[in-house]
Amino acid sequence: MGEHVEVNGTEIWTESRGRGPDVLLIAGLGDPAEAWQAQLDGLSDRYRVIAFDNRGAGRTPLPDGPMSVAMLADDAAELLRALQVDRAHVAGFSGGSAIAQELALRHPEVVRSLVLVSTWARADAYFTAMARFWHWLATEAPDERAMLEAFFLWIYTPRAHADGTVRRIVDETLAFPHPQPAEAFQRQLEPFMRHDTLDRLPGITAPTLVLAGEQDIAAPPRLGKAVADAIPGARFEVLAGEAHQPFQESPEAFNARVDAFWREVDGGTPPS
Repeated sequence: MGEHVEVNGTEIWTESRGRGPDVLLIAGLGDPAEAWQAQLDGLSDRYRVIAFDNRGAGRTPLPDGPMSVAMLADDAAELLRALQVDRAHVAGFSGGSAIAQELALRHPEVVRSLVLVSTWARADAYFTAMARFWHWLATEAPDERAMLEAFFLWIYTPRAHADGTVRRIVDETLAFPHPQPAEAFQRQLEPFMRHDTLDRLPGITAPTLVLAGEQDIAAPPRLGKAVADAIPGARFEVLAGEAHQPFQESPEAFNARVDAFWREVDGGTPPS
């Protein structure tokens, strides 16, 4: 069961499972905490796993004024403090990886380590054009199902479309009792389109693992590699056969990889 936690003047919906070293999972564009269900279930036997709804997603309200990635990063830091977490292993996906970058830069004291999944540091022309398309797709698609079916072309592998995984996720999204309105989707997207940390990334001091899907067309490996190259000591790995959301499509492999990284960080052992 989750709960609302008061953070920076708003009520952030938060899920927390398990006991052990603290892990904070930061979701991407439009995703509620349930996007991390396979990690909440699969890692909570050895970690305290925390996931939450960013502003404008799930059960966390959309702010009246403009949003920024820095604001969302401050929310994440204050959420940890409200939960009495001194430092956490932080994993951010897509838009959540942008938030995680800002979190590590603005609040380094709360970040034990950093996993950046399907990430970027500065939008290029392709990324910008894609995001602009998503922006108008949210209101111009004939209905919500059509919008999701089109949007998920950038998110999941061809195999997930072929084997019924995407159809199942669309059905689950449409049945979710806290849907994200088109306005909230667009207002969340806008700060991610403006995200630019490339020149500041050398200031990140936390041990960092950058994961990119080999087939990711939304945040292709070249963007993730630029992030890893800019962060001192960061490791960069390409996940063969995966697309934008590997932690949902291949959760066992993803969980094993991040678990190994966190164990290494906590144990102080050198990279293998």
